[in-house]
Amino acid sequence: MAGGLLLSTAVAALLTASISAHNPSTGFVDPPPDKIVIKVATVNGSGCPQGTTAVAVSEDNTAFTVTYSDYLARAGGASDPTASRKNCQLSLIVHVPQGFTYAIASADYRGFAALQPGATGTQRASYYFQGSPNTEYRSHPFAGPYDDNWQATDTTDWAQLVYAPCGVQRNFNINTELRVGAGTSSPDKVSFMTMDSTDGDISTTYHMAWKECPGS
Repeated sequence: MAGGLLLSTAVAALLTASISAHNPSTGFVDPPPDKIVIKVATVNGSGCPQGTTAVAVSEDNTAFTVTYSDYLARAGGASDPTASRKNCQLSLIVHVPQGFTYAIASADYRGFAALQPGATGTQRASYYFQGSPNTEYRSHPFAGPYDDNWQATDTTDWAQLVYAPCGVQRNFNINTELRVGAGTSSPDKVSFMTMDSTDGDISTTYHMAWKECPGS
């Protein structure tokens, strides 16, 4: 896993896949012993230029981390107006061991923000399985003056977790966004918000819950 500050953002309730005849059986299970494999199908956005994104799976199969090396939004001063909003859209192919399915139980975000008095910052995210008819969003606002690390943790009640359909491949989509507004701050002062760390990488960790599929 790449070093650096872990980021986080809300999730599982945001995953609204259609799970009709493929409902997993009840009861939580330990992570499957076989390795899960996560590959990036597509990556697009100003916060994740080509070659700046990677995905790693924890050794115990309970989490995966998305690492970025160029994700920063800023406003004020000589900043380009387009720099005030950065986003990244990831579509992940998740291969899980046969007989298991997963949901995203929580996600942890951290970063750094330097917001002038009167400026604002927002971290926003949504998550959904391919083919989902609905998408929900979670936002975390920050207000200047602010000059410190920021963090946000979102969890979903176990009873509300939405699992990937058993026996059907559905890409897992993650849309994240950073937005900075100069607001009433001095026009010559720059405000910015990053998802980064001392080595220039930022990591978002998504924590997984597991169930066995029917008939397994």
